[in-house]
Amino acid sequence: MKRIAFTIALVLSLGLGSASAEENSVNGTNSSVRTIKSPRFARPLVEKWIEEYAKTEPGVEFQIVKGSGNQDRSTSGRSQGENIDLNVTISDNQDNNEKLFGHIIYFGETAVLPVTARSSEAARLLEGKHLNARKLKQLFFLNDDFDEDVKKIKAFENIIIYSGSNASSVASSFAHNFGEESSSFRGKRISGDDLFLNTAIAKDPLGVTFNALSNIFDLKSRHLKSDLSLVGLDLKKDLEKSFSDNGTLDEILLLLENGKPAEVAVEKVGLSFNNADDAVNRFLQWILENGTKYNHEYGLLNLDRKETNVQIHHVQSRLTAHLESLGK
Repeated sequence: MKRIAFTIALVLSLGLGSASAEENSVNGTNSSVRTIKSPRFARPLVEKWIEEYAKTEPGVEFQIVKGSGNQDRSTSGRSQGENIDLNVTISDNQDNNEKLFGHIIYFGETAVLPVTARSSEAARLLEGKHLNARKLKQLFFLNDDFDEDVKKIKAFENIIIYSGSNASSVASSFAHNFGEESSSFRGKRISGDDLFLNTAIAKDPLGVTFNALSNIFDLKSRHLKSDLSLVGLDLKKDLEKSFSDNGTLDEILLLLENGKPAEVAVEKVGLSFNNADDAVNRFLQWILENGTKYNHEYGLLNLDRKETNVQIHHVQSRLTAHLESLGK
């Protein structure tokens, strides 16, 4: 009888152990799994990294955490219900992410452009306006203190502005480019990923928004998505065509790497983390040395060579220090 009881207990123990291991694997707590959280505009690039890195380091698995997740994190850099090793962030959110994760390694830049739905009433109202930085402020923000020489444009009064409110939104970057806070946007705030901003203006004929290049361009055709139209900017003659509906993603990337007009918000994009282990540090080093060659393909600008070298040196120093701490 005791032997039967022992056998049953052993079977139950093995079963529970197997279930626990399976659960850990699903939740990303398996020691061979590292997790990455990314907003939609950078997700295709991150997926490419994971695919290519697996060919060189098949023993370490990186996975993207699906969904927005809980924004409340413990001091260890973990969110409730999630294990996050790396978090894609823009430099405008640097202070917040450094508090949560401790460190940031930058690998590229994202540009943000104002858009509306193609053939919409908003597109008609803005046609031929060629907005400079001050007029863009007038269009997008609540501010009664505009310069006297900036004539109020009546068409702006009817336009509805849609801006993102998610912590990973490019809204704060766009606002700060014009010396404003994200709380100063006119119109309506949209929760969730910035890709939902495209949906919002598609439903509102008077809607205008802004988004990262990879959210407004088709990454395969390299042209603007067929249902979107760029808001005209006051740029030099040699830039106008590239920043029109007939321009291409590659033209814009190259132009912005050579110069950044005041009318275009550009922010660095990086990976924030807390206590990166050897596997994560090696992945970060691979990204800076090999993964950035995919930046243009997925709608991001490259950092200048000097900045990239600074980031590589930072990761190499972390990797060396980590190995020394392990006595290797």
